[in-house]
Amino acid sequence: MERIYFDNAATTPLDPVVLESMMPYLTERFGNPSSIYSYGRESRMAIEQSRKTVAGLLHAHPAEIFFTSGGTESSNAAIRAAVQDLGCKHIISSPLEHHATLHTINYYQERGETTVHLLPVLPDGHVDLQHLEKLLAELKEKTLVALMHANNETGNLLDIQKTAEICKKYSAIFFSDTVQTLGHYAFDLSRLPVHFITGAAHKFHGPKGAGILYINEELKVKPNIHGGAQERNMRAGTENVYGIVGFAKALELATGRMKEETDYINGLRIYMADELKKAIPGVQFNGDAFGKSLYTILSVSFPPSEKAEMLLFNLDINHVCASGGSACTSGAQQGSHVIRAIYPGSDRTTVRFSFSRHNTRAEIDEVIKKLQSLVA
Repeated sequence: MERIYFDNAATTPLDPVVLESMMPYLTERFGNPSSIYSYGRESRMAIEQSRKTVAGLLHAHPAEIFFTSGGTESSNAAIRAAVQDLGCKHIISSPLEHHATLHTINYYQERGETTVHLLPVLPDGHVDLQHLEKLLAELKEKTLVALMHANNETGNLLDIQKTAEICKKYSAIFFSDTVQTLGHYAFDLSRLPVHFITGAAHKFHGPKGAGILYINEELKVKPNIHGGAQERNMRAGTENVYGIVGFAKALELATGRMKEETDYINGLRIYMADELKKAIPGVQFNGDAFGKSLYTILSVSFPPSEKAEMLLFNLDINHVCASGGSACTSGAQQGSHVIRAIYPGSDRTTVRFSFSRHNTRAEIDEVIKKLQSLVA
């Protein structure tokens, strides 16, 4: 039976055009970019051209783009820089963040280097921005605000422009985890007053293991990894040349087809929600699914039952790939911290379906037929 893949928020299939762009740097153009001879210079040129491409697409300066291994490294680096280099004594975040953020801010709090304040969560799953402004007005020491642009489990979208303006008003450092939105939304970093954002190529049909960290050029931060002059002395270690080339090509392709894909993928998401409501009594949708929400994600809540408890396992047996929440914990037998924060005490089963341009309505119809037998 053919597999149906509805877990694109976890990772997307690699675009063949992206793979084609990477292949020369996996084969004949294998030179170390730190080498001074021609093979090395070819690799160095590929990296810097990729940096210019990414910067141009984000309306940033090339010197503000640093290549990393992905979103987790980028988030760790941003928070470390804010605390240790920029002197942030307070961090305002939320209980809905990815563990790459939550675990890192908790680490610095446990070390006594900062105090963490978590914003209240509203009934629709958004964070309370009024409380953010209230906190910033009260705190007298330098503060980092760490709030993700789109939640990776519910899809809820932060008003990133409004948040950035609040942070600017109170001279706070603003870091936004944009892993789920880079490649899916247009960014103009020349107009958005944000200090750090992140990206991971495998969320928009690029290679795994390739990411970026944007650092606003006004900030002065120290190296994240020591031992070499790579990434302008910020991240030592031989660069992942083919991954970097793949990141730039994937972002270029995603930006070029953004409008068309947004309409198509959101149409799939709305279609699945409508068909689920018809097919399964008591089905609900988590977060602000039909308001300020990421167009690739539909978080579905099923009524409690003995069958529902085994739903993810049974979907897998039926060749349907979906997630119970964050992909980073989907294999663990534990509930979602995001769903618990929004719906404390809920006994419903949550499944995250997430879509890409490769999905079809026919696949949705097939999955809904399977769900009817799996939850009834």
